[in-house]
Parts: sequence; C-alpha cells; structure tokens
Amino acid sequence: MTSLRPAALSALLQPDPARKAEQALALSQDMAVDAALALPVPPGIPGRPAAPVLVPHQQLKPRPVHTLQGRATLLHALAHIEFNAINLACDVLWRFTGLPEAFYRDWARVAREEALHFQLLSAHLQGLGFAYGMFPAHNGLWEMAEKTQDDVLARLALVPRTLEARGLDAAPPIRAKLIAAGDARAGEILDIILRDEVGHVAIGNHWYGWLCGQRGLEPVATYAELAQRYRAPRLRGPFNLTARRAAGFSEAELAALQGGVAAASASLQ
Repeated sequence: MTSLRPAALSALLQPDPARKAEQALALSQDMAVDAALALPVPPGIPGRPAAPVLVPHQQLKPRPVHTLQGRATLLHALAHIEFNAINLACDVLWRFTGLPEAFYRDWARVAREEALHFQLLSAHLQGLGFAYGMFPAHNGLWEMAEKTQDDVLARLALVPRTLEARGLDAAPPIRAKLIAAGDARAGEILDIILRDEVGHVAIGNHWYGWLCGQRGLEPVATYAELAQRYRAPRLRGPFNLTARRAAGFSEAELAALQGGVAAASASLQ
C-alpha cells in the first residue's frame, strides 16, 4: 500500500475532479506515515481540469439566487472552493516534513471530508442540469497556498485560520439564501459543510498553536505579523463568533479580529 504522503501528492496532481475526490477519500488512516520523507516537487501542482476558466475575482458577478442560473452559479462557486480545499489539504500532507504523525492524520481527515463536500455539491449541480466547470471561478485560495509554500506556520495561519475560516462566517447567510430560494437540499449540504469546517479550522488552530509553542512565538502577535507580511485579505464582519469559538479561536484572537475591523471602519470615516 502506498504511504499517506505520496498518496496525497498523487491526489493533488490528479487533474480530473471526480478522480481527485476519489483519491482523497482513499487517504486512509491505515496508511503508513513517513514524516521524514522529503518528496521532490513535481511539475503540475495542482492538478486541475481545463474548466472552469480562472479569472480575477473582480470579474465574477453575483446573480440572483431566486433564478435557477443564479443558484447554479452560487453552488458552482461553493464546489470550486471545495475542489481547492481538497488540493490544500493534500498539499499540506505531502509538502511539509518532520511534523508529528497526528498532524498528517488530521489533514488526511480534512482531505476526505473536503472530497465528500465536493461530491455532494457536484451531484446537486448535476441534478439541477449543470456541472462543475460550466462557470468561471477564481484562484484566491490556491494563490495563498503558493505564497506560503516554504513555511508551514504561515500556511496554517493564512489558509485554514484565515481564508477557510471565512467560510464559518459566510455559510449561514448563504444557507439562508438557498433555503429562501426553495433549495432545501442545498441547505442540507451547507449544514454538513459548516459542521465539518468547524473541525477543519479547529485542526488549523491546534497545529498553529502547537507550532507557535515550538518556536517560542506569541500566537496573536505572530498572526498579525504574518497577515501583514503575506498581504492576507482584510477580514470583514459580521463574524460567526459561535462557530469560531467552537473552532478554537481564543477570546484574545476574536477581540483582535473585531478590533481590526473597527479600526478599519474608523479609518474610512
């Protein structure tokens, strides 16, 4: 049996979305972990299909969700996020060496759950007469992964704890829109995604805190420095504080988050 980290790299390189999801689901807890194995960086990271066409996020215009086309566009955007999330979990698994075995086991779980999310959204899109790849998408999640490829601490700070944590805030209002549009199945899928994403962000928080401890760094100040260094997007409220607390954000972090938004708002007045 292939060990976990090479298998994750194989899934990352897979361009076909359905097969990528299947390979991610096969990242079993029974696989051996060789934390010291240094894998050479291959070409073609990440594997992705020819469609969807990737464009700057400013070019993506929202459409009314009460129309079938608008609802499909929103569901497609969610599917694209989950497709990228598979890649992100697989990339963390193969790229970074020398971490505890539990670190790799945790991210294998994330990869499996992101693959399930993609399958659920893809199947729902197909049931509506659409398919993943039919609408343009942006590449923001993966761009941050590229920026942080040389430092696992920066990766954890700015992908699961920043970009993916935004999903905790966004999921409830998106769910409400889809339910109001009469799409009960989409609401059920969003419930699954939010439940699992709390766990994924919690994994990011746990290992970020562990690494800060290993390096003798203060987590809140270190996060602010990393966000500035890597030009992370400024986070805007409202925040899902209940979900963020469940995902392991400390009260000091939540206060800093809300204080940063208040300061930004004051500067615009």
